[in-house]
Amino acid sequence: MTSPSRILVPVEFSPRCRGAARFAEALACHFHSEIILLHVVTPSLASYGYPEALAYTSAVDLTEERLAERKPLLEGFLGEELKNMRVARVLVTGDPAREIVGYAARENCDLIVLPTHGYGPFRRLLLGSVTAKVLHDAPCPVWTGPHLEAAPAYESISFAKVLCAIDLGPESPEVLRWAAGFAQSFGGELAIVHALPMSTVRMDGMYFDPEWSAQACENARNQVSALKDKLHIDGKVIIETGDVPDTVSASAEEYGANLLVIGRGHRTGVLGRLRTNAYAILRESPCPVAAI
Repeated sequence: MTSPSRILVPVEFSPRCRGAARFAEALACHFHSEIILLHVVTPSLASYGYPEALAYTSAVDLTEERLAERKPLLEGFLGEELKNMRVARVLVTGDPAREIVGYAARENCDLIVLPTHGYGPFRRLLLGSVTAKVLHDAPCPVWTGPHLEAAPAYESISFAKVLCAIDLGPESPEVLRWAAGFAQSFGGELAIVHALPMSTVRMDGMYFDPEWSAQACENARNQVSALKDKLHIDGKVIIETGDVPDTVSASAEEYGANLLVIGRGHRTGVLGRLRTNAYAILRESPCPVAAI
């Protein structure tokens, strides 16, 4: 893991956003990073959606008015908490997800920290999700989670236990390296979980021979151990069978993880970067998630 020198924190002034910023503070304090607070104002025409709304004013005027309203809010956001840190405050207009991803790429940000609202699959499809789009397209790791509003003061945040979930796919070495480096930098423990789907033990109500399931678990354990040895990484190995998001979440809860590290997949391909289980894991995780 390379220490993050620039941490991007999209700001929309909610309690979840304040909680996310506290994690960014803890990371910035530890790694001596710069925090960039980015607030995106959606252009007025895109917000209203109907030209009739602009009958007595212009989209430019409405957008400028919004920018003027948001500027003091951004300037005052966590002013006291961040006064001893390197902080940049940036106000832009455009589509939030596109602006966040674009800024991270242009300014070589090493990490994006933002909350997720934890919507279910149907509502997320209906409303869209800035977090989901950022997770798909961001050029750097994304730190998120559904419970960030409960974050304590940044001085109290610790990472004594890091859990890394891998699927043994092509990106698993990169994900495991990042998790191991993060745990080491904080002097924390590392555990590795691999969840075998229920199809390993049953299909259409038909259960397989228990010896088959045991062998599948043993094969997975051997693959994880081989990957650990190849990367010279130590850590407890957890192999479980069940619904992948539920199993990973339960493992994080039982292990007492302060951070769950997962992969996002490759940026190219038919399915895009965010895999099927990734968003469900993010919604259900009891702790923050770093998606690599």
